[in-house]
Amino acid sequence: MEVGKIAEGITGEKAVLVGVISQNQTQEEAEDHLDELAFLAETAGAVTVQKFLQKLPTPHPKTFLGTGKIEEVAAYVKEEEIDMVIFDDDLSPSQLRNIERTMNVKILDRSNLILDIFASRARTSHAKTQVELAQYEYLLPRLTRMWTHLERQKGGIGMRGPGETQIETDRRIIKQKISLLKKKLEEIDKQKAVQRGNRGQLVRVALVGYTNVGKSTIMNLLSKSEVFAENKLFATLDTTVRKVVIENLPFLLSDTVGFIRKLPHQLVESFKSTLDEVRESDILVHVLDISHPNFEDHYKVVNETLAEIDKEVKPTIIVFNKIDNYQYTPQEEDDLGEKKKENYTLEEIKQQWMAKIGPHACIFISAHQKENIEEFKDVLYEEVKRIFKERYPYNNFLY
Repeated sequence: MEVGKIAEGITGEKAVLVGVISQNQTQEEAEDHLDELAFLAETAGAVTVQKFLQKLPTPHPKTFLGTGKIEEVAAYVKEEEIDMVIFDDDLSPSQLRNIERTMNVKILDRSNLILDIFASRARTSHAKTQVELAQYEYLLPRLTRMWTHLERQKGGIGMRGPGETQIETDRRIIKQKISLLKKKLEEIDKQKAVQRGNRGQLVRVALVGYTNVGKSTIMNLLSKSEVFAENKLFATLDTTVRKVVIENLPFLLSDTVGFIRKLPHQLVESFKSTLDEVRESDILVHVLDISHPNFEDHYKVVNETLAEIDKEVKPTIIVFNKIDNYQYTPQEEDDLGEKKKENYTLEEIKQQWMAKIGPHACIFISAHQKENIEEFKDVLYEEVKRIFKERYPYNNFLY
């Protein structure tokens, strides 16, 4: 199944995207996943020119796609002089080798692409170390002949044992690098733990959510600071913490890295220290992009990732952002099919979610247009004050 040609007049690397419609997926869901993959490719600097989908119970163990489809993609890649092919799932080492032989171009899987974006976005020593660790842990089981340059980084003479093959040498060097990076992260984590300890006992609030939902924009509004915000995935890698005062009540607000479906396990592991702000927070503000057709799926992905990071259930305020971008489409009178998300008004969606999680934990705003921000501040203030009262029952300057 070919999903239409995407781009003309291309200036960046040309990419083809490939996905599988599995037993548990609809075609619409699979196409949405490829749309997200295209956004990831754009963030990395590539331009998507074509998308291919094939319906398979499970990906082919040797070539991910079936024989006929992989040959069709290979022919297109050669004819259109494509620079890379990106797969929406992780490829095994053998799949990667077989596909490379068939297509003779750069082959990436979803995890590899996300790691590349993280590497380009990392600014601080902490983020760079975390990304480098994740990259090496991703690379280790996928070592092939293409990585034989690694021994030159440490010097080839004296590095090889008797009869040791090149790939064994590379594997040993990478394991050494992983060990050193883990030690470096431990030192950074100790320093950050001291910094967190020096913040005193202020109530802590963490902004969490899917990538590109507007967390940094909300951070800038509440803290009156200039945290980097951009309409691209993973604009924020490092956790930013600001002191915020609403009325007479100070608290700490942190902006964390955005989540995404199929987030590489290596990144979840290496970024757990960055996400200490989530674990140590008193309140979570879960931001959703109400204008995205699959915001409910994003809600589920974030909650699953949070459960992996922190088992403790925390007070959570659900903030539906980007109401200015929401497009309502009335359902046709003769349409007897199931109502789609876009067929509900904002008010109907609000009623549904308020019935599900309660009226005081459900706020609809536009951070960009500054709509309903005061209502959001009021709800946040009341929640922070409640925790402050529990923590300092005899400090009555607030009440």
